Amino acid sequence: MDNITKRFLKYISFDTKSDPANGEKQKPSSAGQWDLAKELKKELEDLGLTATINDEAFVFSEIKANTDKNLPKVGFIAHMDTSPEMPGKIDDPQIIDYKGGDIKLNDKRSITVEDFPILKDLEGLTLITTRGETLLGADDKSGIAAIMNMAEYFVNNPDIEHGDIKIAFTPDEEIGTGADTFDVEAFGADFAYTIDGGYIGELEYETFNGAGAKVHITGKSVHPGSAKNTMINSTSVAFEFDRLLGEVSRPEHTEGYEGFYHLVSIKGDIENTNMEYIIRHHDRKEFEAMKDQFEANKDYLNKKYGDIVEVEIKDSYYNMGEVLKDKPEIVGYAKQAMENLDIEPIISPIRGGTDGSKLSFMGLPCPNIFAGGLNFHGVYEILPIEFLEKASETIIEIVKVIAKDC
Repeated sequence: MDNITKRFLKYISFDTKSDPANGEKQKPSSAGQWDLAKELKKELEDLGLTATINDEAFVFSEIKANTDKNLPKVGFIAHMDTSPEMPGKIDDPQIIDYKGGDIKLNDKRSITVEDFPILKDLEGLTLITTRGETLLGADDKSGIAAIMNMAEYFVNNPDIEHGDIKIAFTPDEEIGTGADTFDVEAFGADFAYTIDGGYIGELEYETFNGAGAKVHITGKSVHPGSAKNTMINSTSVAFEFDRLLGEVSRPEHTEGYEGFYHLVSIKGDIENTNMEYIIRHHDRKEFEAMKDQFEANKDYLNKKYGDIVEVEIKDSYYNMGEVLKDKPEIVGYAKQAMENLDIEPIISPIRGGTDGSKLSFMGLPCPNIFAGGLNFHGVYEILPIEFLEKASETIIEIVKVIAKDC
């Protein structure tokens, strides 16, 4: 088993599931992220590099330039946390020489070709999967492994010319708070790449604009036997609010550049109901219009029932394409690196966000590159080892392309 696979298997044994309940109280939001941060610092130091952890578990390191050429400083970034949707620690993943067909995870769950036709593209590869009870953690521990493998490569090959290479491992990307306190100035890169994509060849520089919305509805409870013209059932009003958003602009009905409203949670009774949404669109004007719809719903229902609906909306991130459209060379380096390795670049909008979304607007232009994993955030997650290896080869090649072209 090669080093990059061993690294990945080690990293997924750490429980780094982020905790949204702590997201606005502490960073990192979960103790396991501290444990992984300390391990990564140790591994970087074992390579002979200087590494630091700040008081929020950000890990920073660098490989200093070995040339007198004035080369741009490039950074590579991956996040340590895993999705809060599923348990995030796995000690015994399956490693399969995949010959085709369905993949059995346990007696109750399988990754089927019918549900996941992408399996047809993976025949002949070596796959790492879960055993049906946890997620795998390739989002984004495959990115971490790819970066660590890159660091080892340049340490062991000091004759290969390169500029300053900056490295960062970050907390709490999955709950949207990690990059808020990223110290761009201290990081010191001119631009960076998050290694946080999926399928081999993915190269992404457009993301959603994203916001979160909280809706609180205050009802009026009376005995149902005498409720006529008096009761206001807050859960019924909540369903009405949701219907006013329409049925089409939802995750299950949209793709490509289409935006959506996503009702993440609803909790309530007759007196009080709370709903949480995420709002997503690539186009800034459409994004603003979608947020305005929440206010329009509130005004309509408050006029109908009295002042019973409250709405709070908070922007999460913006489409980094607004920044990167003026810096095409950054995407160009990655595209050239992939082509040099006979990898076909797949350039498409991210139907989500990455830390790069925020970092780009904080002064660190930061497109996203594939890390190799598939079917993120659930028990059906897969990591082809060959994709992981190619992810690391790609970021190594980016460094070489920059040294050659600049």
